[in-house]
Amino acid sequence: MPLLPAIELETKAHPDSTVIWLHGLGADGSDFAPIVPELHLPAGLAVRFIFPHAPAMPVTINGGFVMPAWYDIVDMTIERKVDIAGLMASAEQINAFVSRELERGIDSKRIVIAGFSQGGAVAYQVALSHPKPLGGLLAMSTYFATAGIIAYSAANLAIPIKIQHGTDDPVVPEQLGRKATTQLAAKGYSVSYENYPMEHAVCPQQIGDISRWLQLQFSLGV
Repeated sequence: MPLLPAIELETKAHPDSTVIWLHGLGADGSDFAPIVPELHLPAGLAVRFIFPHAPAMPVTINGGFVMPAWYDIVDMTIERKVDIAGLMASAEQINAFVSRELERGIDSKRIVIAGFSQGGAVAYQVALSHPKPLGGLLAMSTYFATAGIIAYSAANLAIPIKIQHGTDDPVVPEQLGRKATTQLAAKGYSVSYENYPMEHAVCPQQIGDISRWLQLQFSLGV
């Protein structure tokens, strides 16, 4: 499978860890690339950040306007009508990035999947169903779209999961972030949940929390 176009940034030569970070609807990989220096990771931590660009497609709720999207959104009540086929296709495209990182010599336990909003829905599917143990799942301002149909992977029952959400999010209500936390905790996953006084965005306090979490995951070794 050809890889999607993507932005790659390395904090140090010869990285031994990878973060694959998925943007939201209508954005592209450049949306989150500027966050890398803001994380202020330790100089000794060698991480490759990959920011794939979603393919352009017509989006129903936007009148069929063509824009970058991981899957179509057909209803404003986003959790009710999900383009499952499109989401699964995007998940496979992200799995191709995971496979490429394995080929590059990155241990699967040092690969973190991160996603914001629509990208977060894909991140849930990728991380929780992947056949190899991954290093972590970061879900920001998003929802667990495939909760009812996902084939959970036994390899990732112990994956570290961080869910973050804005308390005033008008796009993806915070209750959906809390719902995902409850669903996963009920299945025995270890989930940390954080909220912030913001709308559908990322804030400085959150970036600091993400940095500390990434450092924790990558300091544990394999």
